[in-house]
Amino acid sequence: MKNKILLLAGILLMAFSACNRSDKKVEALKHAIDVAEYQLKQSAAEFDTTQLFPRSWKADKFRAVDAYDWTSGFFPGSLWIGYQLTGDEALKSEAEKYTARLHEIPAYKGTHDLGFMVFCSYGMQQAIENDEVSAAAIVEASNSLSSRFCDSVGLIRSWDFGPWNYPVIIDNMMNLEMLFWASRHTGDKSYYDIAVRHADNTLANHFREDNSSYHVISYNNDGTVESKGTFQGFADDSSWARGQAWGLYGYTMSYRETGLERYLEHAQKIAELIMNHPNTPEDRIPYWDYNAPNIPDAPRDTSAAAVMASALFELSTMVEGELSQRYFDYGETLLMALSSDAYLAKKGENGGFILMHATGHLPANSEIDVPLNYGDYYYLEAIRRYLGLRGIDPLTL
Repeated sequence: MKNKILLLAGILLMAFSACNRSDKKVEALKHAIDVAEYQLKQSAAEFDTTQLFPRSWKADKFRAVDAYDWTSGFFPGSLWIGYQLTGDEALKSEAEKYTARLHEIPAYKGTHDLGFMVFCSYGMQQAIENDEVSAAAIVEASNSLSSRFCDSVGLIRSWDFGPWNYPVIIDNMMNLEMLFWASRHTGDKSYYDIAVRHADNTLANHFREDNSSYHVISYNNDGTVESKGTFQGFADDSSWARGQAWGLYGYTMSYRETGLERYLEHAQKIAELIMNHPNTPEDRIPYWDYNAPNIPDAPRDTSAAAVMASALFELSTMVEGELSQRYFDYGETLLMALSSDAYLAKKGENGGFILMHATGHLPANSEIDVPLNYGDYYYLEAIRRYLGLRGIDPLTL
């Protein structure tokens, strides 16, 4: 009897400890949401009388951009997620205002980043308000993005600059989500077909034997590969951290949208690469490139970590058992690290941005060890997904 009582006491103690640990995690996220609410309002006020968007901040100076910058959709999107997490009507009002600043972008055909620009802004607005204006903007942007698809190459062209014949970057996987949405909304399968062809050809050519990704693949006009390399990574054969994150997120999303097993299988392969990479720091926030020459002194990239965390939470819902728990746990580790004092800004600091210590384009000496608006967006998305998986309504925190 005594042993049974001790066993029961032990079980209760473990349950209590687990609850305590969980409560600490929830408390950390409650604090993070509070910080985010404050910072988002500060940033919105900073650019209230302009037509600009905050992209980054360094040495007390903002990098502000207009609607045609590839990052323009992230701040409106962060405002929308901030509203979801807090119910703060002031954030909703700012989200509507900043989203409206993008009204010219859906018709723009000069970039592949329309998914980032439109689906993170109007897409979030449509998900929350189910309004016709947002739906029309998404469909128009999908038409513009589709115009960059070349049938003989079988991919959406990324850039219109540089020495490449037909460059396609791994980042482009993220813009396919908008096409999948447009296909469902309109019943027009052409958007779906373009997205699947792009995902399939990226799968065929962008990845190495170890499942790491090149950044840039350039194609000849007949669809054969012209070159494989990088633009933002350390070297052509290195593993640029955010590129690995884009691939993980992109194929996880593509499986959700299509149910095609090859996408799930590849997302899992990328996840294993990320979770088991020998050059990963102890706190799991990756260096800007897994093969950076000055590890462990290389800059970190919290934007890559935020994308990874969000993707892993979704990936955990697509498998079962121990594997599901592994993905969730790794995502949780990333999220808790990002929510610590080491990476989460204090109210009123960091230029109104939420996360610190991201890396944009190190080879160009651009945006190194700074906050980035897309890091904030995917961090907030990761918080929302995490709380959802734990069955916690953020409005009750």
